[in-house]
Amino acid sequence: MSKIRKIKKTESWADSLPTAFLEYLDGRSIDEVECIIPDLVGTSRGKAMPAYKFKPDEIFYLPISLFYQTISGEFVDMEIENQWLEKDIILVPDMNTASAAPWAGEPTLQIICDMKTREGADLEVAPRNVLRRVLKLYDELGLKPVVAPEIEFYLAKPNVDPNEPIEPPIGRTGRKSAGRQVFSMSAVDEYGPVIDTIYDFAEAQGLQIDTVIQEGGAGQIEINLQHGDPLLLADQVFYFKRTIREAALLNGIFATFMAKPMRDEPGSAMHLHQSIVDKETGKNIFSNEDGSATEKFYHFIGGSQKYLMQSVPLLAPYINSYRRITVEGQSAPANLEWAADNRTTGLRVPHSSPEGRRLENRVIGMDCNPYLAIATSLACGLLGMKNKIEPRAEARNEVWETDDRLPPSLNAALDIFADAKEVWEILGPEFCQLYLDIKLAENEEYQREISPWERQHLLLNV
Repeated sequence: MSKIRKIKKTESWADSLPTAFLEYLDGRSIDEVECIIPDLVGTSRGKAMPAYKFKPDEIFYLPISLFYQTISGEFVDMEIENQWLEKDIILVPDMNTASAAPWAGEPTLQIICDMKTREGADLEVAPRNVLRRVLKLYDELGLKPVVAPEIEFYLAKPNVDPNEPIEPPIGRTGRKSAGRQVFSMSAVDEYGPVIDTIYDFAEAQGLQIDTVIQEGGAGQIEINLQHGDPLLLADQVFYFKRTIREAALLNGIFATFMAKPMRDEPGSAMHLHQSIVDKETGKNIFSNEDGSATEKFYHFIGGSQKYLMQSVPLLAPYINSYRRITVEGQSAPANLEWAADNRTTGLRVPHSSPEGRRLENRVIGMDCNPYLAIATSLACGLLGMKNKIEPRAEARNEVWETDDRLPPSLNAALDIFADAKEVWEILGPEFCQLYLDIKLAENEEYQREISPWERQHLLLNV
């Protein structure tokens, strides 16, 4: 592309871009700008343009129908007036999210956009706005949530035939990765080039990694993020998913965030650590002055137990999600019991100082939309504090059997979600109805599929 069509870092709006991006440019000119949004799935959609055409105060447009599609790309008819007029929604670049796309061949800037209606109102069905809606309710109470997500994913051999099972990739030893090597440094080093690429890409984007560990599955990695503002962390998870995929592809393998990609390996979760601070004092409202837990902390747990049960499709959004949580195990609790430092419970209180007291939600799958999962988890805790919901007694032992198990399938979870009126009100009725309709359509579409298992075991045997 001709230099005349690029924007130099010293010109106009480029002067105020983040330091990490300017260091990534290293004196080069910006070639392309990507204006992107997170869709219902949590992947990026948007528009790319030559840098000379981009202006931060310019408005861009996309059709609202991009929210009417299932994961397979099928459009869903819903009870929406004039649904197929394909009305435009407005994209407003949020320059606070400006970041490099370091996998691109030429210097590229990516920017997450806010979504509004043509009349200027926030688009209620946009996932980023769903999270903002919940954070506003906290703000009105003088409170500020703090979260820290954990990102689990699998590195896999390229899977070009969907009928074939997903397999671990070949590492530096020339052998397929073995499972059950949790926290093994050798297992992380097996895929050193991929991890190094992730680090390089993260640095170029100004994304901060807390720790990297080998998880229990073959080729399964976990990246922990530093705690902070929920919207900022949701943006980071959104960016990290793309970053990890691109880093893997650059090294000739796949990265997948499926909840259960391999039959006999553990699933992948997005464990979410949550605390709430008083905006005026900066203190954690989950701890009293003497270091003991407050009533609000217990009510947050009680609300999580009651309302997360009604909200499971937002935490486990696909058929595959339930292959993770219906197999009992330490890595994927199928319950909403709570306990201190007990990984068999869906709600865990990690060991910490009083200032760091928090609740870890362990039932969220990594296939979630991070904006929606964080919004839902915080909303359920807020409802618990508002309605003073008392939690069940703390679990004192391993939890393998409980009368209050998570729903075993997407279909069952959607039946419960359809009647979750308080959850709908806090997340937004328009969004919840659209989300329900999309998930019902995905479930129906899946039921029409004939799986390889059926062909192998039923074709000639029944």
